[in-house]
Amino acid sequence: MLFTSFFKTLVGKDVTIEMKNDLSIKGTLHSVDQFLNIKLLNVTVLNQEKYPHLMCVKSCFVRGSVIRYVHIPPAEVDTALLQDATRREAEKK
Repeated sequence: MLFTSFFKTLVGKDVTIEMKNDLSIKGTLHSVDQFLNIKLLNVTVLNQEKYPHLMCVKSCFVRGSVIRYVHIPPAEVDTALLQDATRREAEKK
């Protein structure tokens, strides 16, 4: 639940998603669900030479199980809020 609420605070921000098949896409986070499925708008493929057929894609849905990393701009991460939320989550258990 902690990760879901964290990603929901990033809606409207630009993120880069690296998938397990080595495809990396950058776009604006539109939505995220409890399975960390992500919908992106204004998508651009970072390795356009390798994936030229994806250049015309403008929005996409990425299943959470195929995501390796989600790169977030450092300015968008509130570490104090994350630490506090993690502390509260640990106290519940």
